Amino acid sequence: MLSRLLPLLLVSLVTSRLLAQSPPQSLQPEVSIQGLLDRVEQLEKRIAELEDHERKQATTTPPADSSSQTGTGRKSVEAGATPAPAPHSEHMGSPTEVREAEVHYPSLQIRGFGDVDFQATDQKGSVSGFDLGQFVLHFASPLSQKVSYFAEVSFTAQPNTFELNVERTIIRYDYNDYFKMSFGKYHTPIGYWNAAFHHGAWLQTTIARPQIVKFGGTFIPVHFVGLQAEGNIPSGGLGLGYNLGLGNGRSSNFSRAGDSGDVNDNRAWVANLFARPARLYGLEVGGSYYRDELTPQPGVNFREWIAGGYVTWTKGRPELLAEYENVHHQSLQTSQTSNTTGYYVQLAYRLPWQENKWKPYYRFEYIHRPVVEPVWDITGTPSVEDLVGSLVGVRYDITNYAAFKGEYRNFRQGVGEPRVGGAFFQTAFTF
Repeated sequence: MLSRLLPLLLVSLVTSRLLAQSPPQSLQPEVSIQGLLDRVEQLEKRIAELEDHERKQATTTPPADSSSQTGTGRKSVEAGATPAPAPHSEHMGSPTEVREAEVHYPSLQIRGFGDVDFQATDQKGSVSGFDLGQFVLHFASPLSQKVSYFAEVSFTAQPNTFELNVERTIIRYDYNDYFKMSFGKYHTPIGYWNAAFHHGAWLQTTIARPQIVKFGGTFIPVHFVGLQAEGNIPSGGLGLGYNLGLGNGRSSNFSRAGDSGDVNDNRAWVANLFARPARLYGLEVGGSYYRDELTPQPGVNFREWIAGGYVTWTKGRPELLAEYENVHHQSLQTSQTSNTTGYYVQLAYRLPWQENKWKPYYRFEYIHRPVVEPVWDITGTPSVEDLVGSLVGVRYDITNYAAFKGEYRNFRQGVGEPRVGGAFFQTAFTF
C-alpha cells in the first residue's frame, strides 16, 4: 500500500508547486518532472526490496513453542525426540499478520495431551484391560512483553467418572534471564523428573513415572503452592541456574498440595541449583533441598527435610537419567528421626534406523524405608513401601506427535511380598 501511495503523493505535490510558480524557460519543466519521476521509480524499487527482505525474515523465523512454559526453566518435551516441524507456509499468514499477532495481548495458545493404556499383571486382585489414562490441556498466554500466564488441567479416568484437577496455574514476571518471579501452583522443583516431565505421558520416554515421583504418591510433594524465583547465574560456560520457592507444601493429605492454605501455618521452602555446561550440551547436574513441617494428624507434627541430587544426559544416544532422594523426618514430640531413601537409573538409546523412531529403554528403581517410620505409617494408603524392581520397554514414535510404548515390569513392593510382573502398553499423543 505504501509503494502505491508514495508516487501519487509526490507527483501531486510537485504539480501543485509548479502550477503555483511562474513558468521558467520552456525546457525546464519537462526536465524537472522527468527527474522527479525517475526518483519516484527508484524509491518504489527500494520499498519493494525492503518489503521483500521483511517477508523473508518473517517466514524464516521459527514459531514459539507454547509448551515451553514450565515454570522451572526446562522445556516440556520428550528427551531426545525429533523436534516438531514448523507449520506449512499456508498456515502462517502474511508478514503483517505475524507482526500484529506479536504485539496483541493476551494471545492464548492451547496444547493437549492424551493416552490410552492396556495392562495385564499377575498381581492378585488386579484388574486387567484398557484405561483412558489422562487427558491434559496446557494453556499459555503472554499478558505483556514480560508477564505471562500458564495453566495445566488434567482429567483422569476413574471408575464411573473423571477426576478434574488444576495441576499448575502460574503467572510469571520475566525481569531478565537472571531473575524471573512467579506465583501459583507448580510441580515442586525437587530433583529432575518432577520438574522436567509434567502431565501428558507423551512427554516422557516410558509409560510410568518412577515411584519416588509418582502422581498420587507421597515420597516427595509433587506439587507446591506459593511463589518461586528462578533464572540463570552468570557463570560463563558452566551454565548455572537456580530455583527458589516459598509456599504451603503438603496438605493433611500428603499426596496433595495445600491449594486452599497451609494446614499448620508453617511455610515450606525449596532450593534447586543446577549446571548445564555449554561444552557438554545435553548434560545437566543438579541438587535440591526441601524443608517443611508436617501435621498428618491434629497435634502430631514432624519436620521434613528432603535432599537429593541428579545427573542427566538427554541427547538420546544415549539417554541417561539418574536421581537420588533422601527424606528425613523428625518428630517434634519425641525427637525420633528416620530416613527413607530412593533412587532410579534409566537408560535409553534412540536407534538410528527407520528415521530414529525406535527407542528401547531400561530403568531400575529402589526405595528403602525404616521398619519404624511414623509419618508413612500415619498417612496410610497411599504410603511409601520398600521397593526393588526393573522395567524394560521400547518407544516407537509413530509421528512427531504420537508414540506407541510397550514395557514389561517386575517389582517387589513391601517387605516379604512376592514379586509382581506385568505387561503394559500405551499410545500417547499431543495435539
